[in-house]
Amino acid sequence: MTEQLLLTLISGVFISAVAAYLGTLMLSRKMSIVAGPLAHLAFPGVALALVFGFNISLGVFPFVLVGAILMWILERKTKLPLENLAAIVFAAGIGSALLFLPLDEAEAALLGSIENISLPETLLVVIASIIVFFVIRNIYNKVMLLNVSEDLAYIEGVNVSRYNLVYLLSVAVVVALGVYLVGALITAALVALPAASAKNTGNSLKLYKTTAVVYGVLSTVSGIALGTVFALPIGPLIIVVGTALFLMSLVAMYM
Repeated sequence: MTEQLLLTLISGVFISAVAAYLGTLMLSRKMSIVAGPLAHLAFPGVALALVFGFNISLGVFPFVLVGAILMWILERKTKLPLENLAAIVFAAGIGSALLFLPLDEAEAALLGSIENISLPETLLVVIASIIVFFVIRNIYNKVMLLNVSEDLAYIEGVNVSRYNLVYLLSVAVVVALGVYLVGALITAALVALPAASAKNTGNSLKLYKTTAVVYGVLSTVSGIALGTVFALPIGPLIIVVGTALFLMSLVAMYM
């Protein structure tokens, strides 16, 4: 195994695991679709990185994090559903990127660049994934309560605004990491597919979360292996494998 392939596998496993874990929370809140528009905010960041020649992560993370904060502020001020705000974020991301994104160099934004990830980027991925995992674990029950009823959460003394902000920032970091793995076009599937598959086969909350992580890691490792062997784009292959696992989970559910 080459050093580059090892870095790709390590990064892919950590990204897919934390994305799947977060996906179990997003699916219960019917917010999986929000990951897609946030990922599209990566386009202007990638464009700036390509134009000025700096690391893609330095472009992606600020744009996605600022997008999450803006969604949080707008939700508080306007009381619009996050789904509507996500559509606005989507339009802003794509529109601004198309102004100056070098289309002949846009593959990293569209399909991901995990196969070219460097050691410093891998360390960033591992550290960010671990931090987000523990943050999500600590807020999981509170956000689940918000899913049931924000009014009930207020009665229980939950700071709804703060937990929503932490939750959205966690989504933003995972989305930014997901751009490395599968590109900005299909990041939402990286979050949604493992959780949906696990929901078909998990009988308890603990099993649901564990199974989602297993599905996510399995689809990523398989996608990387297939992409390496057949010289195909790794990002789309990960989603194709994840879709196949979802269809298999449907079959298993009715057996």
